[in-house]
Amino acid sequence: MRKLIIASVSAIALMGVAACNETAAEKEADAQADAIEAQAEVESTQLENAADQATTDAERDALNDRADAVEESAEQRADAVEEAAEDTAPAQ
Repeated sequence: MRKLIIASVSAIALMGVAACNETAAEKEADAQADAIEAQAEVESTQLENAADQATTDAERDALNDRADAVEESAEQRADAVEEAAEDTAPAQ
């Protein structure tokens, strides 16, 4: 739950800062990146909830590790989407 709150607050703060001087392509990329991260957050939360119900420490640890990997992978994919849009945007 704490991770969800932190991610939400961070996303809102970044959207406010990033909204200045963005091209349409960058705005679209940001929306795609946000969607990637939101989907990962859902999947990660489901894994963490499953970990809370795990009957063994090994199972709980494995599920939490998968949740962390999902978040990390999504962050990398989202960053790649945003960077690709920045690379194709005209210089300002």
